[in-house]
Amino acid sequence: MQNSLETALQNLRNKIDNIDTQLLTLLNERMDVVKQIGELKKSNNALIYRPERERAILNRLALQSQGLLNNAAIDAIFLEIFAVARTIEMPEKVAFLGPEGSFSHQAAESRFGAMSEYMPLSTIKAVFESVDTQRVRFGVVPIENNQEGTVIETVDLLNSSDVKIVAEIPMSIHFSLASHTEHTKEIKKIYSREIAFRQCRKFLNDYFSHAELIHVESTSKAAELAASEPTHAALCSHIAAKIYDLPILFENIEDNAHNTTRFLIISKDFKNAKSGNDKTTVIVDLPDKAGSLAVFLQEFDRFGINLNKIESHPRKNEAKFNYWFYVDFEGHIEDSQVQRILQKYEGQIRCLGSYVKLC
Repeated sequence: MQNSLETALQNLRNKIDNIDTQLLTLLNERMDVVKQIGELKKSNNALIYRPERERAILNRLALQSQGLLNNAAIDAIFLEIFAVARTIEMPEKVAFLGPEGSFSHQAAESRFGAMSEYMPLSTIKAVFESVDTQRVRFGVVPIENNQEGTVIETVDLLNSSDVKIVAEIPMSIHFSLASHTEHTKEIKKIYSREIAFRQCRKFLNDYFSHAELIHVESTSKAAELAASEPTHAALCSHIAAKIYDLPILFENIEDNAHNTTRFLIISKDFKNAKSGNDKTTVIVDLPDKAGSLAVFLQEFDRFGINLNKIESHPRKNEAKFNYWFYVDFEGHIEDSQVQRILQKYEGQIRCLGSYVKLC
């Protein structure tokens, strides 16, 4: 009985080995083609990262899949393949709001893979400056959280900087409790950011009412501090726990299971082709007079364009309260109806980018 089981298992393992060999051969063939594409792009100074092309591939594969792989699994596998392919085509630097192990780092790796060259920077402004001066090709910054709202600094810098939005990355934010001790009652101090403590308040009250909560500048710093003391713990991302070799005791401890942050990939002078499912972001500066905003919004209703978001922001170089507007809507800048609005408001509207709509 035991021998027959071992024989059956070995036969299945042999099949897996053969399939893996075929996969490796095909992946190497794919990378050979990728390298040729990279040489063509390099000779024409073309961009390597094409999110609309990647999304089209993922959509096509999802429709073709006949097996056990669902859409999320296909995305996870092929996004990493895409990231490796970009590194082979032409290595490009990516800046993100650091430090290493931050959720921005996690978002960047989800699109550019583990092999890319990353630059963790201490402020959102530093990421924008690095992109604007072309010290890096891409930057990754948070734009909004569905629990805490808009990241005002990011919106202000989109208004004042000469960069474009390449893509958005909606990412579920999951917090982990990590520590070297296996016994919760032995944990005396827990490190994390104030916002992380707020978003995990119920869990902390239920399990760690005895522990001291210590605010630090980042969840990565929390993991670093907790790693040095057995009776301390960190409320952090799983990537931060991995970097500092800190065992995870609890996962997904946030109070709201739908806690999501939207990140943006920004670049200099970048333009996406139409994907058929696009979002466009613009900055609008309207005259301060009755009805100007209402008339502007009516244009979207007139052309059947769905508005996703509109926010007013004060003009900071003026003493009185006048406003400019940050607007997201469905469609691509090359769509005829979008063009008609842009032409009508020429000089008052600035496009920050059209990109694949994921949210």
